[in-house]
Amino acid sequence: MCGVLAFVTGHILFQGILVSEQMKEHLLQGTTWTSPDMLILHILAESSACIRDGLDLEARAIFEDMLAVGLNPTRQHFHLLLDTMRFMNTRHMWDILESMRRFDISLNEQTYEIVILRYVEAGQIELALQQLSEMGKRSLSPTLKTARGLIMAAGRSGYPRLALELAESFEQSSVRHLEGEVWVDLLISCSESFYEYGVLRTWQQVVHELGITPDEGCCLQVLHTAGRHGKSALALDVLQVLERIGASWQEYHFAPIIEALCRDDKVKDALAMLGVIRSRNIIPVTETTFPIFTAISHDTDTVDEAWGHLEAIRDEGKEAVDVTALNVVIQASVAIGDLQRAVGTYKAAGDLNVTPNVDTYNLLLAGCIAAQHRQLGDRLLSEMKDAKIKPDVRTYERLIVLCLTQTNYEDAFFYLEEMKALRFMPPLAVYEAIIRKCVLTGDTRSKIAIEEMTESGYYTISTRLKAFIDSGGSHDPAGEPVPGRGPPARRDRQRSFFRQAAEEVEQGLEEVLQAKKTTS
Repeated sequence: MCGVLAFVTGHILFQGILVSEQMKEHLLQGTTWTSPDMLILHILAESSACIRDGLDLEARAIFEDMLAVGLNPTRQHFHLLLDTMRFMNTRHMWDILESMRRFDISLNEQTYEIVILRYVEAGQIELALQQLSEMGKRSLSPTLKTARGLIMAAGRSGYPRLALELAESFEQSSVRHLEGEVWVDLLISCSESFYEYGVLRTWQQVVHELGITPDEGCCLQVLHTAGRHGKSALALDVLQVLERIGASWQEYHFAPIIEALCRDDKVKDALAMLGVIRSRNIIPVTETTFPIFTAISHDTDTVDEAWGHLEAIRDEGKEAVDVTALNVVIQASVAIGDLQRAVGTYKAAGDLNVTPNVDTYNLLLAGCIAAQHRQLGDRLLSEMKDAKIKPDVRTYERLIVLCLTQTNYEDAFFYLEEMKALRFMPPLAVYEAIIRKCVLTGDTRSKIAIEEMTESGYYTISTRLKAFIDSGGSHDPAGEPVPGRGPPARRDRQRSFFRQAAEEVEQGLEEVLQAKKTTS
């Protein structure tokens, strides 16, 4: 079909060029010649416009021949000529527009459509907006095609606010409405930029007014926007759409909902959501509960309020209290420096019908490090073994650094060997903590620790550690107070204990060094 169309178009153009040659020949000879029908000239110009490659000169020549035989072009001829010259230099476009003015042909909506879409295709949004503004001054309204092209180009260029303003302006001033594709494109653009009003407006338009169901990727972007701005109602609405399209549930679908609930001061609902996640065979992780931790780790009142929420969830019986909900309350207690409250929460786990897990004990060990409470750490380890909970890498990290906070730190080497016997790879921070402690106390095992660290694949010694070793422990960049860093109980609450295991190991040693300086 395309081949037939190309043949017909080429044939018409060929015939048109022959007619054009006859026109010029009669003009040169000074003989009379009957003007061809305007329809033929229209076909010639349209054929030139349809063939994009290398025929702009032919289109210009045909146009000049029209003028030579005394035929006045119409607005449509200029439009076809503008369309043909769209890939030429802008100068040619302005020459054609100037020719229109010479023939007293005013620019209308279709003229501006060609000009604006030319700038849009070239990515020159500012120039397209200038022409749109000029249309307004002439009391002209953009065509649907013009509005569609400019709105989608603005959105895809990273200007969702501008794109939405253009869309709303067009909808208010025109009897025609934008297609659903434009609104979906706007929804994607607004959600990618986390534009709160834009997402709320376009989600309502796309889902509830146009009845369009976005894909999973778009829904995820909307979820992230809802989470960032605390729009829990929107987040739950998106969850319903995901369920409707049969999305396979994952943790990342629920994490933004929990964030939205927390920012919307609905901590109880966020804690209950953890049980919902578990009921769908999804394991909540630390990142899932981090917004809850941020919301409740201000002071003892917020921690106690969170505990009250857990009791209310238990009493209501709609959802089981999840262990991660218990852990985040313990984590918040440790963060505000209240180890006693953290242990009390752990002891009351049975009242909530919750069984502590390895993360529970790891959090409590982090509190022991902050308080340098070795005896409590040993008791927790014993209870952990009685509960038949296997220690993980993080457990051994914290046991080692807890031992390093004491004067007698021999057990740190015992736990290191036990860790390796279980085929756990000791993190770099563990070796650095041991080396620092040995250098500080003059323990020659620091050299053995350095060799073992190298054999484990940690070939590069950090500049801070090297300076500490070379100075024999007298110069320690890590021992100086660092802005924004304090004991784990006072640390910036924007960082998670689970995710900062290495920093905790290092911080524990810093506390020992600081205590030694104070006593000396």
